[in-house]
Amino acid sequence: MFPIASADFQWLIMSLSLIGIVYASFVALAQEDMKKLIAYSSVAHMGFVTIGIFVFNQQGVEGAIFQMLSHGIVSAALFLVVGVVYDRLHTREISRYGGLVHNMPRYAVVFMIFTLASVGLPGTSGFVGEILVLFGAYKASSWIAFIAAIGVILGAAYMLYLYRRVIFGDLEKEDLKPLVDLSKREIAIFVPLIVMVFWMGIYPSTFLDVISVSVTNLVDNYNSALMIEGGMGQ
Repeated sequence: MFPIASADFQWLIMSLSLIGIVYASFVALAQEDMKKLIAYSSVAHMGFVTIGIFVFNQQGVEGAIFQMLSHGIVSAALFLVVGVVYDRLHTREISRYGGLVHNMPRYAVVFMIFTLASVGLPGTSGFVGEILVLFGAYKASSWIAFIAAIGVILGAAYMLYLYRRVIFGDLEKEDLKPLVDLSKREIAIFVPLIVMVFWMGIYPSTFLDVISVSVTNLVDNYNSALMIEGGMGQ
């Protein structure tokens, strides 16, 4: 709506986005509550969205839109994953878990899929949005892309750290041993989300082909407004 103002304040949005990515990632690493960790990871992922929008090129904006779609699926799925064990043990403290792979193998697989999607594993929806944003950011500034890439590394650190502490290890706590694996109802909820994660990751063109027309018009309108403004300034 305001291309000139967007161009003038691009540096501010980029700065806030990069700070948000790195800061939220470190805060997520320090969390002992699963739900809070995932919430802070959402803040970090939204930093990628704003970077993609404000680099004002085709790849960046397409990546931002794709990231929003992917995050809506993956983040919701991760909250559901937390809800499964909270419903059984009534706590979200990471330290209260461990070794769930032994008595909840199906849960471990589902958790792994959405964890890997969150960290942007190739073949999942999280990869496509992040890589497009990074390519778009690199066109604008290699430093922006470099700092944003640090956020990707930190994202892998806190999500895999969460997964390892909850799923792997010995099943030592007595109150964890009676926990039952995913029910048919829970599996029915997760399956469509898993399908979407892999569909978007393996066939991103299904979504990008629809997005690209509007993004092209948006970027062209933005560049035209800047050219008009530049002409008027002269």
